[in-house]
Amino acid sequence: MSRERPAPPEALPGEVFDSHCHLDIMVGNRQASSGDPVALAAQAAGASVESILAEAKSVGVTRLVTVGYDLPSSRWNAEVAGRHRDVYAAVAIHPNEAHAATPEVLAEIEDLARRPDVRAVGETGLDYFRDWASKDDQHASFRAHIEIAKRTGRALVIHDRDAHDDVLAVLADQGAPDVVVFHSFSGDAEMAKRCVDAGYFMSFSGPVTYKNAGYLREAAAVAPPELILVETDAPYLPPTPHRGKPNAPYLIPLTLRCLAEVKGMDLADLAARITANGETVFGAW
Repeated sequence: MSRERPAPPEALPGEVFDSHCHLDIMVGNRQASSGDPVALAAQAAGASVESILAEAKSVGVTRLVTVGYDLPSSRWNAEVAGRHRDVYAAVAIHPNEAHAATPEVLAEIEDLARRPDVRAVGETGLDYFRDWASKDDQHASFRAHIEIAKRTGRALVIHDRDAHDDVLAVLADQGAPDVVVFHSFSGDAEMAKRCVDAGYFMSFSGPVTYKNAGYLREAAAVAPPELILVETDAPYLPPTPHRGKPNAPYLIPLTLRCLAEVKGMDLADLAARITANGETVFGAW
């Protein structure tokens, strides 16, 4: 993993926001002692929340949503959102950590979700790529988060990795919240059609720009503009041509330009549409 930071792309002609990133990992609140090469590369830059926001704003990315994946990160992100007017937070226990989703932990996630600057419950869902948590634990945690989102009136942000059919089945069986977002959408055009039919938002990240990810561009072509979001998942999933380098919100323009080309839309019009979608999902900024 290269520690070289990508150069800023050309600024956007209008404002847009990053619907999903992990500020705590980028600034080193979660130390990369596990040897996570992406986290290590991002933290080598020595960035602060303030510098990340300023760099993003310089290219037209004026707001962001920072996302929790366990209880400590959810607490941290909620606190940061409370201190920065251009930041909202999402809180949850990631499916890979579902074994930690005890009743006591979930109760605190629900308390955090009720804070005014926490606008989503996530990322939650199912991950069949890794076996860090059993499927039984993942399903139980996912269902509990769905209920938290419904009780708090928050959007549900879904992590879906190699589990499309089961994620959709759980949502249908449990009863989905009013607003559902598939973070870093990873399905094909058929999956996108199923999400459209259900009214679920699809958030596209760096992989939509990858040469070998034509299926993602086909999915983006199917997704109507009113159900599209754009994200980085920073410091992960950097867009082309920066694979192998740390991602950050200031690289959103590269992914957005790809989406505009796929959709045959004016770049400023798509940015405006996504910004409006963000208010539908997360509320007014």
